[in-house]
Amino acid sequence: MSQIEEITPQEVDTMISQDKPMTIIDVRENEEVSQGMVPSAKHIPLGNIPYEIDQYSKEEEYILVCRSGSRSMNAAEFMKEKGFHHVKNMQGGMLKWTGELVF
Repeated sequence: MSQIEEITPQEVDTMISQDKPMTIIDVRENEEVSQGMVPSAKHIPLGNIPYEIDQYSKEEEYILVCRSGSRSMNAAEFMKEKGFHHVKNMQGGMLKWTGELVF
């Protein structure tokens, strides 16, 4: 079983509205992201995660997002293995997201 904490889309939406410090990383592919992203999310396709996460602080809070929650769980587990301490996966991914979208 995964060591990654999961967070609901509703909890993420609340954190955004409360301006909580966090970085949301959307690991979907370009064509998926074109259908809309969680506000303030950074787009790093799953295949680029190993090459791009070194530019991020290991002490900040990260929430990983994909279409259904599976790829983002893989990315979260990878980040945890690389020493990131505060990594969460958004349960159900964008399929469960009911908040605002940015394009």
